[in-house]
Amino acid sequence: MFDVTQNEAKAVAGLRAAIGRPIGSPAVAPDPVNQPMIRHWAAAMEDHNPVYTDPEFAARTRFGGIVAPPMMLQTWTMATPKITGIAERGGAPMEFTENPISPLDEAGLIATLATNSEFEIFRYLKPGDHITSTMVIESVSERKQTRLGPGYFITWVTTYRDQQGEVVGRQMFRILKFIPDLEALLK
Repeated sequence: MFDVTQNEAKAVAGLRAAIGRPIGSPAVAPDPVNQPMIRHWAAAMEDHNPVYTDPEFAARTRFGGIVAPPMMLQTWTMATPKITGIAERGGAPMEFTENPISPLDEAGLIATLATNSEFEIFRYLKPGDHITSTMVIESVSERKQTRLGPGYFITWVTTYRDQQGEVVGRQMFRILKFIPDLEALLK
């Protein structure tokens, strides 16, 4: 069994103190919702729903025109990847100025496992919509002993808004930050 270090306790307390507060500045989509990105997404996912790509068909639907696939929601505000220095950032496609989870790495919880994500869609996005998103930490579990090692489940919620500030969707994302139990991983 692993004992909680002073650094770990401090890192977890810092995360818990941030619950409900925005993480960083709102993310602003670099481009409005647009037909080329919708078309590429639909092709990549092999989603042949004509409401995404056929203007004449889409015009006759309840949407009155082209809409974006709902699961594209988070792609609109993703930062443009910065390739230079990606290896030094451990494969992260962007540089972080504020990462509230970094203190956990420094406390030895160096492994991350995405456990689940849930979307709540309030309305479909249409070409021309300008999207912003804000993230808040929703919860930090008590320390759990998992098969992979001891750690914490951290949940954050991203809220997406359109150009009028109306909420168009939310995403709940949960990870496990843990200290790898190398013996268990090698079994």
